[in-house]
Amino acid sequence: MKRSTKITSIIIIFFLITATVIVGRTMIGNHFKKKFSKRPPPGIIVKVVEERLFQNIIETFGTAIPAQIKSYNIEKYEILEPIKFNSKVKAGDVIAKLKNRNIVAPFNGVIGKRDFSDDIKVSKSSLVINLEDASSLFIDVDIPEVFSTYVRKGLGVDIKFSGNKEKNYKGVVDSLASRIDTNKRSLAVRIKLKNPNLEILPGALLEVTIKYNERNSLGIPDTSVILEGNKVYIYKVNKENITKRTEIKIGSRSKGFLEVKSGLNNGDTIVAEGLKKVRPNGKIRPIKDGAKKSKSSWGGKNKSKKNNSETKKSKFDWIKNIFKKSDSKKKEEKNK
Repeated sequence: MKRSTKITSIIIIFFLITATVIVGRTMIGNHFKKKFSKRPPPGIIVKVVEERLFQNIIETFGTAIPAQIKSYNIEKYEILEPIKFNSKVKAGDVIAKLKNRNIVAPFNGVIGKRDFSDDIKVSKSSLVINLEDASSLFIDVDIPEVFSTYVRKGLGVDIKFSGNKEKNYKGVVDSLASRIDTNKRSLAVRIKLKNPNLEILPGALLEVTIKYNERNSLGIPDTSVILEGNKVYIYKVNKENITKRTEIKIGSRSKGFLEVKSGLNNGDTIVAEGLKKVRPNGKIRPIKDGAKKSKSSWGGKNKSKKNNSETKKSKFDWIKNIFKKSDSKKKEEKNK
């Protein structure tokens, strides 16, 4: 009997402890659930999906060539006056005065001296000068044949020069070769660039970006996407400010925006930034993209501190008044 009583008491104690733990955990869970449920939803930057300009590009390099160039072979003994190299001349100006003739510029340009390589045979008594019109430049580039069907005359071209990388020069596709180069497997393309201030010198190496297939498509910030393997997700926000994780298909990227091919509609609202704060089917406090954040509440806190200090002072004013009254009574007694 004593043994069975001990076993029964142990079982009862065990169940009491178990029940206490379960009740305790439930109470603690409810406490924290109430505590965190009272927290306001996080402020998240959102953006309305809208159409943007997208385009495909071909990037390559090319060398600047003057639009017009004329060369003259002169015998040195014929020169009557020194030739002013690197000087600008106008059409009709005399480039070189010779014994039997004068060389007149057929167009506006700059007088230059040609450099020779070993394979060009020129006598020591001869001089070759160039007249170059660099107010317009040509850039000859080779485009891989896979892009040959996209390139056509008149396409816009962005050009950058290493001497001034901050400036973006504008050019156009001027002409194309009629066939693919079988050795290079490329298409020869000539680009025309206006250079009225002669900022780019002939022979300069230029970065060339040919733009094609321009179109208006839905675009979203690249900060709004979640990449998981080959899949792309965003958080769509409904009218009740509840987020929904949604899969989308994307296309090309341009200036920090991604082209959306499917999964979103024009006018949809999505989370633009702060993805780490967002939970699926969670509520947020939307902040419109570009809106100024509310000013810090430092001023308010300071004011409240001041108010608190004032209230504290007012609480103890009655003590000060007692001491003031006692001091005034002592002064009156002394006067008597």
